[in-house]
Amino acid sequence: MKRQLILLGACLISNLVIKAQQIFLDKVSVDYAKTVAVWPLIKELDPQWFEDGKDHMPKETVSYFNFTSDGSRSIFKRTKEAEIPKNMWFQPFADNNVVYNDYTSGTSISQKPIYEETFLVKDSLLKIKWKITADTRVIAGFECRKAIGILYDTVAIFAFYTDEIAISGGPEGINGLPGMILGAGIPRLHTTWFATKVSMADNISPKTLAPATKGKNVTRKSMLESLDRIMKAWEEWGRKMVLAFFV
Repeated sequence: MKRQLILLGACLISNLVIKAQQIFLDKVSVDYAKTVAVWPLIKELDPQWFEDGKDHMPKETVSYFNFTSDGSRSIFKRTKEAEIPKNMWFQPFADNNVVYNDYTSGTSISQKPIYEETFLVKDSLLKIKWKITADTRVIAGFECRKAIGILYDTVAIFAFYTDEIAISGGPEGINGLPGMILGAGIPRLHTTWFATKVSMADNISPKTLAPATKGKNVTRKSMLESLDRIMKAWEEWGRKMVLAFFV
């Protein structure tokens, strides 16, 4: 009987330790798959163009990214580009972004190659108005709660976050929830990001979390002004694609 009580106590302590590790986990490496639903995106932009060229467009593209954080800072960048069949046409957008966030100072440094120019955007963290819902789903082994957000007053975002990882970050510049965002989507861009793997990352070197340094120094506002001529030239396509670089 005494031996059984000891074993039971050991199991309870082990479970408490595991639970504590989950709740206070903040040094992580998260792999994401970014999926763009190409056919709905093109059809929405130009129905006739879509009908004429859909046989030469992939139905969707999937590219892969990594988010690494020490709890106070993070870096998000691509690890594997989308594979486009040789007989298909589509240029993935915003796949070369490198996003550095500092959650302590509330600042962000993002390298964003856009068309023929590379911008280094230094600004505050994105401000998203969130509403947390009761819906949940499991992503990469973590139970996540759903939240609905509004960015720039008009852009809808949905996200799934877990409070078992104490980082208020996520893919690209999406942030501001009480835990790590493991799934997100922007319907206007027909784009989603979902975590495929979460790992502990205890030994993170300063170099790993260093922000990008090359590019034209801008704020989000001044970058928008620089891109105004592109948006006018490309009309609806340009406006939608440029939005991808402001996330």
